[in-house]
Amino acid sequence: MSATNVQFSVGVHIMQVLHAHADEKVTSSSITKSVNADAGSVRLVLAKLAKAGLVKTTRGRSGSSRLARPAQKISLLDIYRATAAPPVFAVHSHPVECKCVVSRQHKDTMARVLKDSQAAFEATLARKKLSDTVEPRRRRG
Repeated sequence: MSATNVQFSVGVHIMQVLHAHADEKVTSSSITKSVNADAGSVRLVLAKLAKAGLVKTTRGRSGSSRLARPAQKISLLDIYRATAAPPVFAVHSHPVECKCVVSRQHKDTMARVLKDSQAAFEATLARKKLSDTVEPRRRRG
């Protein structure tokens, strides 16, 4: 059984925090508290988002992060690609049984099906904007 990769989900969570608190200083500590995960794994995903140009960070004692562009211009596909999440589906790696007609055709058949499924998944993510996923927090004043 393969391990589950949650970096895309963590990436979306981080981006939602930054969008919801766009008018505030957002520290990695506050992001980590929201995700409720290990600080190192949150920083790893945050670094990937920054490297992809989705987040701007300042380091040091008063360091913080913010979205690099408006949430309306960031798709979930941008986040998916930034986190380098693996494809949603994969063909098993078991050897082909040459005497079996199903086994001989299975991997090619599945590769085509899964390629189409991955493309449909990514098209859905491309249509969904970060701004569609959470409302920004409004300061009371």
